[in-house]
Amino acid sequence: MRSKADNNKRILPRGLYGITGEKFSMGRSNIECVREMVRGGIEVIQYREKEKPLRDKIEEIKEIRELCRLNNVFFIVNDHIDTALLVGADGVHVGQDDMHISDVRTLVGNDMTIGLSTHSPQQAMQAVVDGADYIGVGPIFPTTTKDTPSVGLEYLEFATANINIPFVAIGGIKLHNIHEITKRKPYSVCLVSEIVGAEDIETTVRKVRDIL
Repeated sequence: MRSKADNNKRILPRGLYGITGEKFSMGRSNIECVREMVRGGIEVIQYREKEKPLRDKIEEIKEIRELCRLNNVFFIVNDHIDTALLVGADGVHVGQDDMHISDVRTLVGNDMTIGLSTHSPQQAMQAVVDGADYIGVGPIFPTTTKDTPSVGLEYLEFATANINIPFVAIGGIKLHNIHEITKRKPYSVCLVSEIVGAEDIETTVRKVRDIL
């Protein structure tokens, strides 16, 4: 039974889940990339940036948060729980080596969505037990955006059959292999470098959304 405090929590939308990645964006800023993704109609944006000073990241997050708010795009902050709270993000996303889900929940309360990266069926099932609101499933294919080894399509098939919370297929997904993902019916799909590295981000987002 959900508590009254849960009534304000937004559910992660189905569809296309975008992640910032200035390293792959052909010289464009995260803000420029997000603006184009929003124009393309993307459903979810996660801010992920490892290499900038924190103050710079916070200023970017504030501006991107407002862009998402104005366009009804679900906004998630990666890692930085304090900044997610500061800007009133819809969600926060953590990894296997970050703070435990129960501790994140203590900090953010019941109104903020919590996502967790998972790389195996065992991690996925534990995430459900621990109270994650959604999980990342991957990396499905080899990827240059993270160092984690790819887990293959079998894990995605497991998630489709066994996981009863929203899950996002992620990792090495491109226009040329996305059909391998969609036929396994994930809740949502994430493309990173294929989108932020595209010559025309808005058009690429529209193409992916048409496929989904």
